[in-house]
Amino acid sequence: MTEPDRQRIFHIKAYCEDISDFIKRFGENFDVFITDRAYYNSVAMCVLQIGELANTLTEDFRISTENDIPWRMIRGMRNWLAHAYGEIDETILWETITNEIPVLLDFCNKTLKINSE
Repeated sequence: MTEPDRQRIFHIKAYCEDISDFIKRFGENFDVFITDRAYYNSVAMCVLQIGELANTLTEDFRISTENDIPWRMIRGMRNWLAHAYGEIDETILWETITNEIPVLLDFCNKTLKINSE
C-alpha cells in the first residue's frame, strides 16, 4: 500500500469511528435518526467524506481490495448524498451506517495493522 493510500485509509477509519460515536451518542434508533437533523446531517457528512476519500485511493489499491470492500458503491453513495438533494432515502443511509460502516471500520483496522507490521 502506498503512503497516500495508508493516509486515506486512516482518515476513512476516523470517519467510521465518528459514525460509531454518533450512533452511541444519539442511539441506535431509526426514528431518532430521521427526526434529529443533527444526527442525520453528522452521519451524512461522514459518509460523504468517506466517499471522497475512497475516490482518491489509487486504482491499484481499490482493485486489490475490491473483494473486501465495494469501493464503487461507496463512491456512488458519496455522489448520491452530494447531488440528490431532497431525494435521499433515509432507510438506505441508516442501513449503510448500521450494517456497512462497521465492516469498513474493521477493514481499515486490519489494513492499517497489517501495513504497520
